[in-house]
Amino acid sequence: MAGHVNSLHDQVAQQLRDLIFAGELSPGAFVDETRLCEQLAISRTPLREALKVLTAEGLIRHEPRRGCFVNEVTEQDLDDIFPVIALLEGRCAFEAAQQASDADIAALEGLHRQLEDSAAQGRIPDYYAANYAIHEAIIAIAGNKWLAQVISDLRKILKLARLQQLNAPGRLNQSLSEHMAIFAALKARDAEGADAAMRTHLTRQREALRQLTRQHISRVAAVTTELNQLGVAT
Repeated sequence: MAGHVNSLHDQVAQQLRDLIFAGELSPGAFVDETRLCEQLAISRTPLREALKVLTAEGLIRHEPRRGCFVNEVTEQDLDDIFPVIALLEGRCAFEAAQQASDADIAALEGLHRQLEDSAAQGRIPDYYAANYAIHEAIIAIAGNKWLAQVISDLRKILKLARLQQLNAPGRLNQSLSEHMAIFAALKARDAEGADAAMRTHLTRQREALRQLTRQHISRVAAVTTELNQLGVAT
Protein backbone atom coordinates (compact mmCIF):
# COMPACT_ATOMS: atom_id res chain seq x y z
CA MET A 1 0.00 0.00 0.00
CA ALA A 2 2.86 2.39 0.87
CA GLY A 3 4.38 1.77 -2.56
CA HIS A 4 1.07 2.70 -4.17
CA VAL A 5 0.86 5.96 -2.18
CA ASN A 6 4.46 6.84 -3.05
CA SER A 7 3.92 6.17 -6.73
CA LEU A 8 0.70 8.22 -6.69
CA HIS A 9 2.28 11.33 -5.17
CA ASP A 10 5.23 10.95 -7.57
CA GLN A 11 2.74 10.93 -10.44
CA VAL A 12 0.97 13.98 -9.02
CA ALA A 13 4.31 15.77 -8.60
CA GLN A 14 5.04 15.18 -12.29
CA GLN A 15 1.57 16.39 -13.27
CA LEU A 16 2.16 19.58 -11.28
CA ARG A 17 5.57 20.08 -12.95
CA ASP A 18 3.89 19.68 -16.33
CA LEU A 19 1.26 22.31 -15.42
CA ILE A 20 3.99 24.70 -14.26
CA PHE A 21 6.25 24.24 -17.27
CA ALA A 22 3.28 24.54 -19.64
CA GLY A 23 2.40 27.88 -18.02
CA GLU A 24 -0.97 26.70 -16.74
CA LEU A 25 0.37 27.43 -13.25
CA SER A 26 2.35 30.58 -13.88
CA PRO A 27 5.16 32.06 -11.74
CA GLY A 28 3.67 33.72 -8.66
CA ALA A 29 0.33 31.93 -9.05
CA PHE A 30 -1.53 30.66 -5.98
CA VAL A 31 -1.82 26.87 -5.90
CA ASP A 32 -5.53 26.23 -5.40
CA GLU A 33 -5.55 22.81 -3.72
CA THR A 34 -9.32 22.33 -3.96
CA ARG A 35 -9.37 23.05 -7.69
CA LEU A 36 -6.34 20.84 -8.34
CA CYS A 37 -7.85 17.93 -6.43
CA GLU A 38 -10.92 18.18 -8.66
CA GLN A 39 -8.87 18.68 -11.83
CA LEU A 40 -6.56 15.72 -11.13
CA ALA A 41 -9.24 13.57 -9.48
CA ILE A 42 -7.18 12.98 -6.35
CA SER A 43 -7.46 13.51 -2.60
CA ARG A 44 -5.59 16.11 -0.55
CA THR A 45 -3.01 13.65 0.81
CA PRO A 46 -1.11 12.82 -2.42
CA LEU A 47 -1.42 16.46 -3.54
CA ARG A 48 0.15 17.76 -0.34
CA GLU A 49 2.92 15.16 -0.53
CA ALA A 50 3.57 16.22 -4.13
CA LEU A 51 3.66 19.88 -3.10
CA LYS A 52 6.33 19.03 -0.51
CA VAL A 53 8.43 17.46 -3.28
CA LEU A 54 8.09 20.51 -5.52
CA THR A 55 8.84 22.81 -2.58
CA ALA A 56 12.08 20.90 -1.97
CA GLU A 57 12.91 21.27 -5.68
CA GLY A 58 12.34 25.03 -5.51
CA LEU A 59 9.41 25.10 -7.93
CA ILE A 60 6.86 25.86 -5.19
CA ARG A 61 7.13 28.03 -2.08
CA HIS A 62 4.97 27.61 1.00
CA GLU A 63 3.84 30.70 2.91
CA PRO A 64 2.46 30.11 6.42
CA ARG A 65 -1.27 30.83 6.70
CA ARG A 66 -1.42 31.70 2.99
CA GLY A 67 -0.68 28.43 1.20
CA CYS A 68 1.53 27.46 -1.73
CA PHE A 69 2.61 29.59 -4.67
CA VAL A 70 4.58 28.86 -7.84
CA ASN A 71 8.06 30.27 -7.38
CA GLU A 72 9.31 33.22 -9.39
CA VAL A 73 12.90 33.18 -10.62
CA THR A 74 14.65 36.52 -10.16
CA GLU A 75 17.66 37.98 -11.92
CA GLN A 76 19.61 37.38 -8.69
CA ASP A 77 18.57 33.71 -8.80
CA LEU A 78 19.96 33.45 -12.34
CA ASP A 79 23.17 35.19 -11.29
CA ASP A 80 23.52 32.65 -8.47
CA ILE A 81 22.57 29.54 -10.45
CA PHE A 82 24.48 29.98 -13.72
CA PRO A 83 28.00 29.93 -12.20
CA VAL A 84 27.06 26.77 -10.30
CA ILE A 85 25.58 24.95 -13.28
CA ALA A 86 28.55 26.07 -15.40
CA LEU A 87 30.90 24.40 -12.92
CA LEU A 88 28.78 21.24 -12.77
CA GLU A 89 28.30 20.86 -16.52
CA GLY A 90 31.96 21.75 -17.03
CA ARG A 91 32.87 18.86 -14.76
CA CYS A 92 30.52 16.61 -16.75
CA ALA A 93 32.32 17.59 -19.96
CA PHE A 94 35.66 16.89 -18.23
CA GLU A 95 34.55 13.39 -17.23
CA ALA A 96 32.86 12.75 -20.58
CA ALA A 97 36.12 13.50 -22.40
CA GLN A 98 37.79 10.84 -20.28
CA GLN A 99 35.00 8.27 -20.65
CA ALA A 100 33.82 8.76 -24.26
CA SER A 101 34.03 5.76 -26.60
CA ASP A 102 34.32 6.04 -30.37
CA ALA A 103 30.60 5.20 -30.56
CA ASP A 104 29.82 8.06 -28.12
CA ILE A 105 31.78 10.51 -30.27
CA ALA A 106 30.01 9.29 -33.41
CA ALA A 107 26.61 9.81 -31.75
CA LEU A 108 27.63 13.31 -30.63
CA GLU A 109 28.79 14.09 -34.15
CA GLY A 110 25.31 13.25 -35.47
CA LEU A 111 23.69 15.52 -32.88
CA HIS A 112 26.05 18.35 -33.79
CA ARG A 113 25.12 17.97 -37.47
CA GLN A 114 21.48 18.41 -36.42
CA LEU A 115 22.51 21.48 -34.44
CA GLU A 116 24.33 22.98 -37.44
CA ASP A 117 21.41 22.28 -39.79
CA SER A 118 18.92 23.87 -37.38
CA ALA A 119 21.12 26.95 -36.98
CA ALA A 120 21.66 27.29 -40.74
CA GLN A 121 17.91 27.22 -41.36
CA GLY A 122 17.04 29.35 -38.33
CA ARG A 123 14.84 26.64 -36.82
CA ILE A 124 15.04 27.76 -33.20
CA PRO A 125 12.80 25.02 -31.66
CA ASP A 126 14.83 22.32 -33.44
CA TYR A 127 18.04 23.97 -32.28
CA TYR A 128 16.82 23.95 -28.68
CA ALA A 129 15.91 20.25 -29.02
CA ALA A 130 19.32 19.30 -30.44
CA ASN A 131 21.06 21.48 -27.86
CA TYR A 132 19.20 19.73 -25.03
CA ALA A 133 20.01 16.30 -26.48
CA ILE A 134 23.70 17.19 -26.64
CA HIS A 135 23.83 18.33 -23.01
CA GLU A 136 21.96 15.18 -21.94
CA ALA A 137 24.32 12.98 -23.97
CA ILE A 138 27.39 14.55 -22.37
CA ILE A 139 25.94 14.01 -18.89
CA ALA A 140 25.16 10.38 -19.78
CA ILE A 141 28.66 9.77 -21.14
CA ALA A 142 30.19 11.23 -17.97
CA GLY A 143 28.28 8.58 -16.03
CA ASN A 144 28.35 10.49 -12.73
CA LYS A 145 24.89 10.04 -11.16
CA TRP A 146 25.50 12.69 -8.48
CA LEU A 147 26.41 15.36 -11.03
CA ALA A 148 23.41 14.34 -13.13
CA GLN A 149 21.04 14.64 -10.16
CA VAL A 150 22.17 18.11 -9.09
CA ILE A 151 22.17 19.42 -12.67
CA SER A 152 18.64 18.06 -13.15
CA ASP A 153 17.43 19.86 -10.01
CA LEU A 154 18.96 23.19 -11.11
CA ARG A 155 17.59 22.82 -14.62
CA LYS A 156 14.06 22.63 -13.22
CA ILE A 157 14.54 26.08 -11.70
CA LEU A 158 15.97 27.44 -14.95
CA LYS A 159 13.06 25.91 -16.87
CA LEU A 160 10.69 27.76 -14.54
CA ALA A 161 12.22 31.03 -15.77
CA ARG A 162 11.27 30.24 -19.41
CA LEU A 163 14.63 31.34 -20.70
CA GLN A 164 14.93 32.18 -24.40
CA GLN A 165 18.58 33.21 -24.69
CA LEU A 166 18.76 32.39 -28.44
CA ASN A 167 16.58 35.45 -29.09
CA ALA A 168 19.51 37.71 -28.21
CA PRO A 169 21.09 39.23 -31.36
CA GLY A 170 23.87 37.00 -32.70
CA ARG A 171 23.39 34.42 -29.95
CA LEU A 172 22.41 31.52 -32.25
CA ASN A 173 25.70 31.55 -34.18
CA GLN A 174 27.68 32.22 -31.01
CA SER A 175 26.01 29.24 -29.30
CA LEU A 176 26.78 27.00 -32.27
CA SER A 177 30.42 28.05 -32.21
CA GLU A 178 30.62 27.28 -28.49
CA HIS A 179 29.10 23.84 -29.00
CA MET A 180 31.54 23.01 -31.77
CA ALA A 181 34.40 24.00 -29.45
CA ILE A 182 33.06 21.66 -26.76
CA PHE A 183 32.71 18.85 -29.29
CA ALA A 184 36.23 19.39 -30.65
CA ALA A 185 37.64 19.05 -27.13
CA LEU A 186 35.57 15.90 -26.47
CA LYS A 187 36.67 14.38 -29.77
CA ALA A 188 40.31 15.10 -28.87
CA ARG A 189 39.70 13.57 -25.39
CA ASP A 190 40.89 16.92 -24.00
CA ALA A 191 39.22 16.89 -20.57
CA GLU A 192 40.42 20.30 -19.40
CA GLY A 193 39.56 21.88 -22.75
CA ALA A 194 36.06 20.39 -22.65
CA ASP A 195 35.57 21.68 -19.11
CA ALA A 196 36.66 25.21 -20.05
CA ALA A 197 34.58 25.25 -23.25
CA MET A 198 31.45 24.13 -21.43
CA ARG A 199 31.90 26.71 -18.68
CA THR A 200 32.34 29.41 -21.33
CA HIS A 201 29.17 28.22 -23.06
CA LEU A 202 27.05 28.47 -19.89
CA THR A 203 28.58 31.81 -18.87
CA ARG A 204 27.75 33.31 -22.25
CA GLN A 205 24.19 32.03 -21.98
CA ARG A 206 23.79 34.14 -18.85
CA GLU A 207 25.29 37.15 -20.61
CA ALA A 208 22.83 36.74 -23.49
CA LEU A 209 19.91 36.56 -21.07
CA ARG A 210 21.13 39.68 -19.31
CA GLN A 211 21.23 41.46 -22.66
CA LEU A 212 17.63 40.44 -23.36
CA THR A 213 16.54 41.70 -19.94
CA ARG A 214 18.16 45.09 -20.58
CA GLN A 215 16.42 45.29 -23.96
CA HIS A 216 13.07 44.43 -22.37
CA ILE A 217 13.51 47.07 -19.65
CA SER A 218 14.42 49.65 -22.29
CA ARG A 219 11.32 48.81 -24.37
CA VAL A 220 9.04 49.00 -21.31
CA ALA A 221 10.56 52.36 -20.34
CA ALA A 222 10.09 53.69 -23.88
CA VAL A 223 6.44 52.59 -24.00
CA THR A 224 5.78 54.05 -20.53
CA THR A 225 7.33 57.38 -21.56
CA GLU A 226 5.23 57.45 -24.73
CA LEU A 227 2.02 56.69 -22.83
CA ASN A 228 2.82 59.37 -20.26
CA GLN A 229 3.34 61.87 -23.05
CA LEU A 230 -0.07 60.92 -24.42
CA GLY A 231 -1.59 61.39 -20.97
CA VAL A 232 -2.39 57.70 -20.51
CA ALA A 233 -2.00 56.50 -16.92
CA THR A 234 0.43 53.64 -16.37
